[in-house]
Amino acid sequence: MNNLVIDFYELTMGQGYFNNNKHENIACFDLFFRKCPDNASFVLGNGVQKCLEYLRDFHFDKEDIDYLRSLKTFSEDYLNYLSKIRFTGDVYAIPDGTVVFPNEPVITIKAPLIQAQLVETALLVMFNRSSLITSKTSRIVRSAKGRAIMEFGTRRAQGSEAAVDGAVDAYIAGAIGTACTLSGKEYGVPVLGTMAHSFVQSFDSEYDAFKAYALSFPDNATLLVDTYDTLRSGIPNAIRVAKEVLEPMGKTLAGIRIDSGDLAYLTKKAREMLDKAGLKSAKICVSNSLDENVISALLNQGAPIDTFGVGENLITAKSNPVFGGVYKLVAIEENQKLIPKIKISDNVEKVTNPGFKDIVRLYDENGKIITDVLTLFGEPLPTAPLKLKDPDTTWRYKLVKNFTAKHIREKMMENGKIIYNMKSVKERRDNVQRELDTLWEENKRLLNPQTFILNLSPALQEVKTRLLDEHRQDKEKQDVITFDLDNLENWD
Repeated sequence: MNNLVIDFYELTMGQGYFNNNKHENIACFDLFFRKCPDNASFVLGNGVQKCLEYLRDFHFDKEDIDYLRSLKTFSEDYLNYLSKIRFTGDVYAIPDGTVVFPNEPVITIKAPLIQAQLVETALLVMFNRSSLITSKTSRIVRSAKGRAIMEFGTRRAQGSEAAVDGAVDAYIAGAIGTACTLSGKEYGVPVLGTMAHSFVQSFDSEYDAFKAYALSFPDNATLLVDTYDTLRSGIPNAIRVAKEVLEPMGKTLAGIRIDSGDLAYLTKKAREMLDKAGLKSAKICVSNSLDENVISALLNQGAPIDTFGVGENLITAKSNPVFGGVYKLVAIEENQKLIPKIKISDNVEKVTNPGFKDIVRLYDENGKIITDVLTLFGEPLPTAPLKLKDPDTTWRYKLVKNFTAKHIREKMMENGKIIYNMKSVKERRDNVQRELDTLWEENKRLLNPQTFILNLSPALQEVKTRLLDEHRQDKEKQDVITFDLDNLENWD
């Protein structure tokens, strides 16, 4: 990622930190999200390893400094400081593919204030996009109920980087492969694809096109049958090629693809025709603006589909294309001690959980998630029995008598060095499946899933309450001052 993928206000704040000698103070920032896309109950957090690589290589080139100098906004001392800056902090984060919930600090940066501030935008770009596409793909994969999902969205992605990385994210989430060749070359994602309508149109007849393709790829001939007329032309010609070209070679038709029309009706008829011709092993693949809702509807109508090619609705997460990850200061060093900080808003959901924290996950005897508990960093793991209060309605509580507790974050960077054992694409894909297995089916429903309540440890709740009370008291004092200033004519 380019070094200047930085919102400009981060650079101007950096100048302010530098001028006031605060730039080297240690600070903690949490990266978290407030709401799951598509009204889901969870997110598959992803993109952490890309964040680690970015932080490891963080710097400004001479050309970057020259550009910033040309703006005539920053002091020469500050620019000289930036020319030598590197990330020297610590990172605590979840492994890629972990199930996470709103308001959990999925990544915490503990670093000199200016460093932690300058990396904000890049971290959000990488985590937001990867988590969005991975979570969307998982919904689509689950909707297919064991049938294969192919990622076909390269040409619809919002830029080439989004296409390549999105294909990797989709594969991690359970897609069987991608149409994006570069994702195969760079990351080992299986690449897939057969033909477009242009191939069929380029021959004198549909039969000639199918025959040419079958001769070129006799072991994997999947033919696109909807260029002219799916039932009257496409499928009959596919069957003819299977009988006249492939079977004499000792081969069989791998499958057909339908890219238009009433997919439920056409696939039912196609299956009848293929089976009647003795081609029961031929697979039926469909594409054409699919998503989890369309796939669910097709399967509910009994469509005999084996494979789905999903493009634009996956690679852009079209139904909910923005992942609302945010990055907030939660603690800052004063006199060599981390002081909790809180952001307060008239919108209750925007009030942050202060302090340097950790995430503890509670599992039942079946290995299913009971809940997550935010704790202050260094708190001991909770033991049973545990009384969990709803943070929004504290008079409600749940008594948990039997559970296993585990920290779900790891320290991944120390003093700017990656200490985490970076995982391969396949290992991250396997982790997604393990994580999904910790959820109840009720949590994985596509519509109206059972959601989780995020709990705060008593110690963290006490810190948050204290800071809120202090803010309220300060506000009352400010209100008094404002009242007096507004009534100067009444002063003696």
